[in-house]
Amino acid sequence: QGCDPFAQTQRSKLQHRRARINQQINKEMRMRAGAENLFRATSNHKVKETVALELSYVNSNLQLLKEELEELNSSVDVYQNDSESISVPMIPLGLKETKELDLLVPLKDIISEHYGEEGILFEKEIKEFMELQQAMRTPSRNEAGLELLMEYYNQLYFLDSRFFPPTKSLGVFFHWYDSLTGVPSHQRALAFEKGSVLFNIGALHTQIGARQDRASLPGLNQAIDAFQKAAGAFNYLKENFSNAPSLDMSAASLNMLVRLMVAQVQECVFEKMTLLRAQHDFLARLQLAQEAARVEDVYSLVHQTMTQAHVKDYVPFSWTTMVHVKSEHFKALSHYFAAIALCDCPAASDAELPEQEKAFIQFHVTMPEGPSLRVLLQDPEERRKLGKAHLKKAIMKHEEAMRIHGLCKILRKMDILQEVLSFAHKRSLSKYSEIDHEEDFFETGDAPDIHPKTHQKPEIKSPNFSQVKVTDLFHRLGPLSVFSAKNKWYPVRSVHLMRGENGFGFTLRGDSPVLIAGVIPGGCAAEAGLKEGDYIISVNGKDCKWSKHAEVVQLLKSTGEEGVEISVITL
Repeated sequence: QGCDPFAQTQRSKLQHRRARINQQINKEMRMRAGAENLFRATSNHKVKETVALELSYVNSNLQLLKEELEELNSSVDVYQNDSESISVPMIPLGLKETKELDLLVPLKDIISEHYGEEGILFEKEIKEFMELQQAMRTPSRNEAGLELLMEYYNQLYFLDSRFFPPTKSLGVFFHWYDSLTGVPSHQRALAFEKGSVLFNIGALHTQIGARQDRASLPGLNQAIDAFQKAAGAFNYLKENFSNAPSLDMSAASLNMLVRLMVAQVQECVFEKMTLLRAQHDFLARLQLAQEAARVEDVYSLVHQTMTQAHVKDYVPFSWTTMVHVKSEHFKALSHYFAAIALCDCPAASDAELPEQEKAFIQFHVTMPEGPSLRVLLQDPEERRKLGKAHLKKAIMKHEEAMRIHGLCKILRKMDILQEVLSFAHKRSLSKYSEIDHEEDFFETGDAPDIHPKTHQKPEIKSPNFSQVKVTDLFHRLGPLSVFSAKNKWYPVRSVHLMRGENGFGFTLRGDSPVLIAGVIPGGCAAEAGLKEGDYIISVNGKDCKWSKHAEVVQLLKSTGEEGVEISVITL
């Protein structure tokens, strides 16, 4: 079951608006195509002018619709959790929309043409498949929703093997709307349907990750798991499905999404460390600073990817801005924790010195100017000087993050992000005024950047399709090894055999379906026209496509004087 398409949750309202915008974009694009064709075809000057005017209307409408869709894609807050604690919002993806599929006629046709069965006898199975497709359009935002998408994805494997011959098209179009631009695409290839479902599996994982309460350890672990699985789905899509007709499934776009998910995992890992570590310990604070530097590193990479020529035009501006804000914010945090480690922790004793020296050697990207490490770690005044330099850099970066945040109208509405940024900024400022002495005449130096390092590398978890077991809805057509779209066979032949002194004159081997292994020359079977390699599909009217070797032998043995009726096919 999908979730109730009429239930008005915040998320479903968004998805309804997405569907409505998608249809309007579709309509405007059809109008644009018609107007462009007319513009090219006409030589009448007056008509050309009218059409040009119409085109400018359509294009501005499209622009407005795309902006409305971008605002939807930026409604990050709807997907977050409702807990009281303040955590930085994560970026989720909206689901791709599709149209209802009507497969009743095409599948009944191929069942009668290709399989030689009555199509009408399979209406129940076809309708069951169509109900599954309908449910998959509105998955609930939890494990059950993911299982529903997986179940449909796995059924597509059977559908492909049964009904999509390599040489001929089924004549069915699969329609999907781009998640980021709303532009419709359609293809006859089933791969487009599979790829789009896989995209939605990834998107649903992002929504599940964004809604976790990250103020608790279980919530953080679930968010990490969800974003890693989202990265895995987008990565699997990038490696296994090429030539998708929509931009959101292009290699460049998927590459950006994988990197974004990895960055969100890295951010959760940082949050997990702040929960777990005793923060007043010098080494723990150095680790936090390095962890924050690592988050800054991965978000900088995402920002570069989002601003590439062929990606930046369709990634929502609010996403690009948020990623940029986060990279500056975490750089500020790395300097803040470095300063706290130096200023709030007591100077190293002789016993602690070797361990602290070892950690500090690998802490900065370049060694800070000034005294030797040993002096720095044991002299409170030197520690304060370097700490002050780190805080100065932290404050500059906080201010830069707030400036970039202010440039984006959509992000300005997001109070929670504003709160997080200004809290961190105020915290650094008050620390700076606390350690700033009036008699400081030295010029505060430039603190070197912190070397990024993480204790938990994000994993890209590929989808595990086998966890959702499905049965082939069309198993009555027979075992797939023989009865598939890629195999062809001659029409069914029925023969009547009488038992001779050598039995029926043939030998059998194999199971489901059982194969005639040899035909004795001059025997009853040879005269009836049975050949080596024929498959037995029924004995005396009993279907044997799925029967085991012993079962068919038993059926043949139990025939009396009147002989036996056997139906066979030849590939």
